[in-house]
Amino acid sequence: MAQPKILLTRIDDRFIYGQDVELWNEAVGSNLVLIVNDEIAADSRQWAPMRVAAPEGVLTRFFSVQRTIDIIHTATPRQWILIMVASPADALALVKGGVPITKISIGHMQAGEGKRPATPTVAVDDTDVAAFKELQELGIELEIRYLPSSNPDPIQLVVGDTLGTWGRSF
Repeated sequence: MAQPKILLTRIDDRFIYGQDVELWNEAVGSNLVLIVNDEIAADSRQWAPMRVAAPEGVLTRFFSVQRTIDIIHTATPRQWILIMVASPADALALVKGGVPITKISIGHMQAGEGKRPATPTVAVDDTDVAAFKELQELGIELEIRYLPSSNPDPIQLVVGDTLGTWGRSF
């Protein structure tokens, strides 16, 4: 069976937010935005606002992590996919489940209890750092990129440093 055409996998806990997804969609040329999150997939009340925010003519689907793993390989060659996840843990689960992801763009991870700022828009905890490290060990390229037009910031995590060392000073 042919590999699904995954154009971009992006970590952004806002999922479809304002012009952000429109700009990313335009940059990669997707015709399907796949929101992968167990909570969102289980709560259809959250779907309508995201569908309204999606670019015109772009389909939006809401799947759990496991459902994505189970059906991603049934995607047709006509489906050009932008995957949106909320966390590095969800991205790692997809990769470990056989979803053919080679690169992950990190856009927004909200600050919260136990999280520390890595950039002005990305806050991480030890679980996030561990997932990023494992993704790197699996050969997945990681970058922080706010908008398609901005320069990417590669993440350099030093294995053995439990807090992680990011590739630039923050």
